[in-house]
Amino acid sequence: MFKPPDRLPHRPDPGRWPSAGEAARSRLFSPISLGPVRLAARTWVPAMVPWRASPEGTVTDDVLDWYGRFARGRPAAIVVEATGIRDVASGPLLRIGDDRFIDGLARLVDRVQTESAGETRLFIQLIDFLTIKRRPRPDRFFDRYLRVTDALKARLGLAEAPEAAVRAHLQTLDADALGRVLDPRDLEALRMGYRERVTDTHLPHIADLPRMLPDLFAAAAGRAEVAGFDGVELHYAHAYTMASFLSPLNDRSDGYGGDRAGRLRLPLAVIEAVRARVGRRLAVGARFLAEECIDGGGTVDDAAHFAVAFAAAGLDMLSLSRGGKFDDAQQPKVGWAAYPYTGPSGYECMPQYLSDARGPFGRNVPASVRVRQAVRQAGFKTPVVVAGGIHGFEQAERLLDQGAGDLVGLARQALADPDWFAKVRAGRGDQVRLCEYTNYCEGLDQKHKQVTCKLWDRQGLDAPGVRLSHDGRRRLTAPDWRPDRP
Repeated sequence: MFKPPDRLPHRPDPGRWPSAGEAARSRLFSPISLGPVRLAARTWVPAMVPWRASPEGTVTDDVLDWYGRFARGRPAAIVVEATGIRDVASGPLLRIGDDRFIDGLARLVDRVQTESAGETRLFIQLIDFLTIKRRPRPDRFFDRYLRVTDALKARLGLAEAPEAAVRAHLQTLDADALGRVLDPRDLEALRMGYRERVTDTHLPHIADLPRMLPDLFAAAAGRAEVAGFDGVELHYAHAYTMASFLSPLNDRSDGYGGDRAGRLRLPLAVIEAVRARVGRRLAVGARFLAEECIDGGGTVDDAAHFAVAFAAAGLDMLSLSRGGKFDDAQQPKVGWAAYPYTGPSGYECMPQYLSDARGPFGRNVPASVRVRQAVRQAGFKTPVVVAGGIHGFEQAERLLDQGAGDLVGLARQALADPDWFAKVRAGRGDQVRLCEYTNYCEGLDQKHKQVTCKLWDRQGLDAPGVRLSHDGRRRLTAPDWRPDRP
């Protein structure tokens, strides 16, 4: 994991907790409408991947328990984890790329409605991602995966050598020599694992993305409607397909890259196709980056331009994140895939308590203010979700007052205490289990282990009905809060 040069400890400071009356009169607990969906408050649980789906991408009892536990805390809205729109294998991640997934997703909607007594609205995040492979063993890479070209032979001085001899010779070279003779993408595949990019237009399926993706997203949104979701959130953030189209690093020459208009062309086509499928019956929003936080990447000025375009296209909410790119990810171990939250941009997405002078709390706020101002100046009232290290009521209320957002997203804090919302609203904020921002949860996510929180995952392991992790060492959901107990 990336560690900032300055390692200054920052402790969560929630400030004063409100009384029940103060909470009831607050902006945070006031209603807001997102297109056709009315929320009882401005509290938002962003998408988090818990690694609880079946290997086939279907809803399991563990998935139901995970979202049901958040719903018992009564946030106004929960966004279900990034859910794949293609019918392709992707491990224990939820999928929505075929009608066979609808029944399980409908059970998920029912569970959230039941656990929240109908108060919590449920959105599902729709994602597309390209191929990424594990970092190979060098011998296997040179024996099986590397394409031996005439250009490579020439660089090695082995123009007339048979292919087998070239492969054998490459295995004798040190890292510096390999860096001089291998094509940059081949070198990356050796050191990091093979990764497709939206600019790989020499690959027919990559060239065809602008034709394919609008229909795939629209079909997924249609399934979400049938399953009973209140809305969909288009995943245009971090290291994945749609964010890569928006990035200045997208230099496609087919009209879907280059300047801002070209980079926006496919994201806007997806919005249009989704709207054509679900009309105004569902709320439709997007999560995108306020800043990419990589060399040559998207800036807050780009984000402001995109936000105005998305508002003009009729989105019902704009949710902002930052960083989390493959471009600066740390080298994975052999047999592991690159993880986009290990480099400096990943740190910007999920900073921890040992941080630089800026600290981990509200790191995305200045950019969120800029983006929301641009939307308002363009004449749109589209609600903006601000998130990132938010854990206290006063902090959340201040962000709403200063125009950083219209809704407040709590991810890691909601994981640490799913009852944050109910406790604060009841005037019991002093009972909140505060996130310590150690990123214990992120470490589990990186290893594709079921995500839990160290503040509660070893409590009451032998209690009746407690589901345990695959290794039997951790409980999978937080203990229930008993308001009648101090």
